[in-house]
Amino acid sequence: MNHVFPRNARSLPPVVAAGDGAYLIDADGKRYLDGSGGAAVSCLGHGDAHVIAAMKAQLDKVAFAHTGFFTSEPAERLADRLIALAPEGLDKVYIVAGGSEAVESALKLARQVHLERGAPERTQIIARRQSYHGNTLGALATGGNAWRRAPFAPLLMDVHHVAPCYAYRGMAPGETPEAYGLRLAGEIEAQVLALGPDTVMAFVAEPVVGATLGAVPPVPGYFRAIREICDRYGILMILDEVMCGMGRTGTLFACEQEGVVPDIVCIAKGLGAGYAPIGAMLCSGEIYDTIAQGSGMFMHGHTYLGHPTSCAGACAVLERLVDDGVAARVAPVGAQLMAALTDRFGQHPNVGDIRGRGLFIGLELVADRASKAAFDPARGIAGRLKAAAFEAGLICYPMSGTVDGQSGDHVLLAPPFILSEDQIGELVDKLDVAMAAVL
Repeated sequence: MNHVFPRNARSLPPVVAAGDGAYLIDADGKRYLDGSGGAAVSCLGHGDAHVIAAMKAQLDKVAFAHTGFFTSEPAERLADRLIALAPEGLDKVYIVAGGSEAVESALKLARQVHLERGAPERTQIIARRQSYHGNTLGALATGGNAWRRAPFAPLLMDVHHVAPCYAYRGMAPGETPEAYGLRLAGEIEAQVLALGPDTVMAFVAEPVVGATLGAVPPVPGYFRAIREICDRYGILMILDEVMCGMGRTGTLFACEQEGVVPDIVCIAKGLGAGYAPIGAMLCSGEIYDTIAQGSGMFMHGHTYLGHPTSCAGACAVLERLVDDGVAARVAPVGAQLMAALTDRFGQHPNVGDIRGRGLFIGLELVADRASKAAFDPARGIAGRLKAAAFEAGLICYPMSGTVDGQSGDHVLLAPPFILSEDQIGELVDKLDVAMAAVL
């Protein structure tokens, strides 16, 4: 490992040697229950024979061909399948190599569409605080996570951030969820009017906020109100489902549960299930037609667009999720996991909120339940919890900065959809051991 540039030079990880369903195994033979799917990636677990066989078969034909010269059968098949499964109105698929690429592609497409519609003044993006959209510069600028942005702030374009839909901390006493959602939508409209409606290019949001807030779902009616605002002022709605999509929250596309269809949606992670690096940007037929009937060319591109082997793997992932019914397990298994977590931690003095959808669940950790006071950041609760869980044989996804990018801690759980009842108990037990060691 001497020449690998690690994520953390002061904390070198063990070597992974094998995968077995919901488990990863290190070179010493220790087994770890993958309670977060890495970063909500491994929805099918490790060693899925169907996906592996599909990718091997594609390698026997052709591994790669650049989309400047060729399309491929797996890319065409994947695009057709995604549109058949997507909310009505989405019509074209731009296949990339990951989530950040999908978001960058969406931002650049939104800008070019307005240019080709004769509205070059539309340059402003509205997004939300405490969301994460990727680590490339455009995606990082669009995200609203303070500590991730801070080192690179001089390099980032200006993006206007409004409040997240974060009911645990944002909803006023006596306020209904519906009224809270309308209040937040009103803040977005006020920002549009302050900037000038003709200058706003896009609104960007995660339907269920993932890494930065810890599986926070929206309140009822929130996204429908935003869809109306976007339509009223000619603003494109971009939904980032990189983490919460592909069945993770109980429907293949998370926005299905909100009753809205975005103009552009970004997916990744679960699309490849960890077997191949892949992501995609889906857009409406109207957006595509603007380009096709205008300049004819999207001024953007990446080397691994439509990678045939990755596309073959993603097609097989969708076959497992949809045709074999694996995604249909998410809602009932998620309900079992939520019940087990609530039973174990619902009255824990340092667990302020347990929230989420499907197999996408967050526990917010607090120093005091009554006041919702966060732990002192100097205590490093999230990092210590991650280490303690790993020692106990559980992979989970703790994160700090939950409240405002500086204070607050949560742990995100996003286990494989194949999780068994026994493994639910194992996950909860091992998380309990870790929390007892840290808290």
